Amino acid sequence: MVSRLAIVAAALVVPVEAAAQDTTMVQGGIFQRPFIASMGRTSVGGYAEGHGNYFVTDGIGEGWSMELRRFNIFLFSSVGRRIRFVSELEFEHGTEEIELETALLDFVINPSAVVRAGIILPPIGAFNVDHDSPRYDVVERPLVATEIIPATLSEVGFGLHGRLAPGGLTVSYDAYLTNGLGDGIILNETGRTRLAAGKGESRFEEDNNGSPAFSGRVAAHARGLGEIGLSMYSGIYNRYRIDGAVVEKKRRVSLYALDLEGNIGPIEARGEAALARIDVPESLGEVFAERQWGFYLDLGMPIWRPRIRGLDRPVVSAVVRLERIDLNQGVFASTGLDRGDETSAFTVGLSFRPIAGTVFRANYRRECFRDVLGND
Repeated sequence: MVSRLAIVAAALVVPVEAAAQDTTMVQGGIFQRPFIASMGRTSVGGYAEGHGNYFVTDGIGEGWSMELRRFNIFLFSSVGRRIRFVSELEFEHGTEEIELETALLDFVINPSAVVRAGIILPPIGAFNVDHDSPRYDVVERPLVATEIIPATLSEVGFGLHGRLAPGGLTVSYDAYLTNGLGDGIILNETGRTRLAAGKGESRFEEDNNGSPAFSGRVAAHARGLGEIGLSMYSGIYNRYRIDGAVVEKKRRVSLYALDLEGNIGPIEARGEAALARIDVPESLGEVFAERQWGFYLDLGMPIWRPRIRGLDRPVVSAVVRLERIDLNQGVFASTGLDRGDETSAFTVGLSFRPIAGTVFRANYRRECFRDVLGND
């Protein structure tokens, strides 16, 4: 059992609209970024996220530690009336990890049909698209979004997205072909199925098997109610042929997700559930999962709006997160006992937003684990 106390400062400078975009939906989140300087048609921005953590595992404390978890740089340029460019460069844990997370070009035919190409964020659920840390009152990213859906997942590809407005609703759609996840899903150091390990560095260079993955999301948004989205991702992940010769069976990974965001009176609700199906070789036995699932639900509510000179509408909010993942769903054929490899977590916290886009967060998080044999 792990307990965590985290005090975090995450800053997004007040956003400036870099283009006339509707950012009320998840699809528009990529344009709701902290652009702090505009130079004609080009805008520059970013954010930083720093943590102070105290970890206790089975009653043994590790003491306080500090980290600069993320430093992100955004660039946006409206090249012309119909062409726009967006990019994001992310530094994690100082300079331990440096990644070009987004670099895409949009060609706007009309609002209902926009061609997109480059390094994109496949729309598997909402979090992979709309994940900037200062938008959330919980410090850690949801387990379902990092272990089931391997967020943040960036892939090279192209596709189409757009919006329609039937019957008072706003409906968005996204459909893309990308290089897809690789053999690391099962060929990794953990000795188990792990989708996040399928994000090989070569995915920005070439497809390991020449069979692009498909991702798509359809969402409906009603003003005053919120948004609900359905998405899927499917592709061949293994290298099944070498020099034109078939050496292995094609093995597919498929992800299905449901996401929602809305208000119930003063309570803001946000959540996501996902199911993964993975075709694994029979020789790997039951330790390597063929099915994984998980969910998270955030419930937040403003509890105090102090009057502070020089600050525009500061607010203190309380938040609760419930989450659970099962990384090996099913039972052992030999014993009939449930396979473990499960994690449940509960987080409570307070946040203070002095201005839009800047947040100070204090969280207490408790996690419970079971290994694949069911041991706590």
